[in-house]
Amino acid sequence: MAAPAPDPQFILRGAGSAVRALHFCSGAQGRPLLLSGSLRGLVHIWNLETRRPLAALDGHGGQCVTWLHTLPRGPQLLSQGRDLQLCVWDLAEGRGAVVDAVRLESVGFCRASVLAEGPQRWTLAVPGRGSDEVQILELPSKTLVSCLKPEAGARLGMPMCLQLWQAESSPRPLLLAGYEDGSLALWDVSMRKVCSRAACHSEPVMGLALDPRRARGVSGSAEKALAVWSLEGQQALQVRGTHELTNPGIADLKIRPDSKILATAGWDHRVRVFQWRTMRPLAVLAFHSATVHCVAFDATGLLAAGSGDQRISVWSLYPPT
Repeated sequence: MAAPAPDPQFILRGAGSAVRALHFCSGAQGRPLLLSGSLRGLVHIWNLETRRPLAALDGHGGQCVTWLHTLPRGPQLLSQGRDLQLCVWDLAEGRGAVVDAVRLESVGFCRASVLAEGPQRWTLAVPGRGSDEVQILELPSKTLVSCLKPEAGARLGMPMCLQLWQAESSPRPLLLAGYEDGSLALWDVSMRKVCSRAACHSEPVMGLALDPRRARGVSGSAEKALAVWSLEGQQALQVRGTHELTNPGIADLKIRPDSKILATAGWDHRVRVFQWRTMRPLAVLAFHSATVHCVAFDATGLLAAGSGDQRISVWSLYPPT
């Protein structure tokens, strides 16, 4: 049985609409900041000491922000919105200006993924022009590297979630993609081919999380189960088991940086916390009054959850040792 829910360490209020994306990053003097993206298109930068926003960035024309990620250069922020724009922001020295943008081909809710290829070069995966395509771009040049399209007749549906990954055994980047038909596919980006595919769910894959150290991951969907899978030889997808849930619907999943804790964001307003190695339930966090859309961990182990109730809860659970 899961433990009784503890209380949040603190609550952040003032997002102004449903919170749809979260990302931790380092601010001045290495102090952690939390970035949030809202349904109405704002990106808030939160000071976790004062528990107030330092800035509100408006670059998506009032359209939902679905994904956030920071790059070390500058630093720079990537924000993806349903306005068909992926904005590049300069956050150095308190600035908050859009310095570049990538025009997207799909208005869906599939979140992008980025992988560092060098100190000032990144690979970006985004949903493509066709309903089942994924585009791979190089940043900052925005050069189209490849277009990953399943074989004719595969009928995977739309890509729903993406995770770029660099395997230790291969110099070439790989992409994990979860699809509308409930399957996961592992792509060799350079060769533009599917290395392996596994049927993990009977409903669309809503989120996935990968533990590169163990070559193991987990995915969630609209159904009442999590799927745990591995990458045998870092190339072949193998479903290792399922974990039944009390209620259907997972919007997001994250594995803590130390690979010990897994957190899930639920349609049932709950955040569920598991021991990642064994999938043993540890806690059910029942603070929010609407769908929890996103979760994020920082390097010290703090857990943040964003909800349709316009609040962000921040928790300190099972601190890393």
